[in-house]
Amino acid sequence: MTIAEKILAAASGSTNVNPGTIVNAKVDLAMSHENCALVIKNFLRIGVKKVWDPDRIVVLFDHRVPADSEKTAIGHRDVREFVQNQGIRHFYDMRAGICHQILPEKGHVRPGILLVGTDSHTTTHGAFGAFGTGIGATDMAAVWATGEIWLKVPETLRIELRGTFEKGVGAKDAILYIIGDLGADGADYKAIEFYGETVGTMSLASRMTLSNLSMEMGAKAAFIPPDEKTLDYVRARAKSPFTSVLADSDSLYAMRLVYEVGTLVPQIACPHRVDNVKPIGDVEGIKIDQALLGSCTNGRLEDLEIAARMINGKSIPIGVRLLVIPASWEVYLEAMERGYLTSFVRAGGIILNPGCGPCLGAHQGLLAPGERCISTTNRNFQGRMGSPEAEIYLASPAVVAASALTGEITDPRKHKSVA
Repeated sequence: MTIAEKILAAASGSTNVNPGTIVNAKVDLAMSHENCALVIKNFLRIGVKKVWDPDRIVVLFDHRVPADSEKTAIGHRDVREFVQNQGIRHFYDMRAGICHQILPEKGHVRPGILLVGTDSHTTTHGAFGAFGTGIGATDMAAVWATGEIWLKVPETLRIELRGTFEKGVGAKDAILYIIGDLGADGADYKAIEFYGETVGTMSLASRMTLSNLSMEMGAKAAFIPPDEKTLDYVRARAKSPFTSVLADSDSLYAMRLVYEVGTLVPQIACPHRVDNVKPIGDVEGIKIDQALLGSCTNGRLEDLEIAARMINGKSIPIGVRLLVIPASWEVYLEAMERGYLTSFVRAGGIILNPGCGPCLGAHQGLLAPGERCISTTNRNFQGRMGSPEAEIYLASPAVVAASALTGEITDPRKHKSVA
C-alpha cells in the first residue's frame, strides 16, 4: 500500500484499503482557525453538548489578527468563550502565528496521523509524514462531535525530483513548475508522494513548501516520507508517541513522474491562475507596486534569510511597498535576533505580525485597481488580494527580494548575494 492507503487503513481499523473505497476514519487531530465560528454554529445544531476529545482539537487565530472589524472581533470573542467552556487546551489566540507553521512548531504534527483542518492548505503537514487534508466547516462540526470522518481513499502520484538546484532556484520554483506542467486539476483528489535526491537534501521548510502548494493542483494529501531530518524535528517537539509510515516497495501508483531540477530557472505563476506558470524570462521587467514576503508557503526563517541577505544594506525604491510577514512568533523572534528584520526595516520594508491578512485579502496590504504584487503566497486568483483589477504574481523569496529592490520582476540569479 501507499502512505495514504496505510494511514487510512489504520484509521478505519482495516487491514487493507484500495483507491476509491469510502472509509469511516478516526481522526487524530482536528484544527480550525477563525472559521471556527462557523464550525461552532454547525456543532451546536447537531445538539451534542461536548466535543469528542478536547485534547485532539487545536484552535487558533491567524487570518484576521488583530481583528480587522467589529464583526471579526465578535467572532474572536465567541470562539474564546467556546474553547474555554469546552476545555480545549490547545488554543493559540494571537500569540502564535499561521496555523500550518504552528502545528509542527508546537508538536501537534506527527508522522502517520490523520489530521484534518478547516483550511485548504492543510496538505502542508504531509511534509512530516502526516495525512493532512482540508475539510469544510460542516464536516469539522461532525468531527468535533464524533471524532470520525468519511473519506474516499485517494489514488497516489509518485513524483521524483532529481538533481541540484542552480543558484537562486529552489523548492518554490520546483513546485510551481510541476503545477504548471500538470495543471490546476492534475492531482484532483489524489495523494502525492515526493521522492528523490533533491527532496532528500531539502530542509523541512522547503519540503513544507512542496506539500503546501500541492493543494493548488488538487491534491488531497502530499507526503514527503519521513527521514532522519523529520524524526529529529518531531522527536524534539512531539506531544504524543508516533510511528512513521512508509509506502511498500510494490505500491501501485496512478502515475510516476520524474523532474530534473538542475536546469530549472525561477518560475512565476502569472495572473490569475496558479497553473499559469512561466519562466522568469517571459515576465522579467514587469513593473510592481508591492512585494510580499511571508505566508504559510514561504514565511519561515530560511525564506526571510534569503531575502534579508539580498536586501541588507540596500534601499527599497519609493513607490514599492515591501511587506514582510514571519509565519510565527518563533520565526519572528529568531529573525529579529539574527538581524533580518532590521535589514528589512532599514531598507524601507514593513514588518507585519504573523498571520494571513493580505494573502486572503482580509487586511494589511490590499491592492488598488491596476496595481501589481509579486508574492511568496500560494494563490493569485482575481480579487484575491484586493481589487479584481489588480494582478498577483507568485514567486520564490529570492524573486520577491530581487524584485522589491528594482521595482520590477527581476531574476535573482543576477544578484550577487543570492544563495
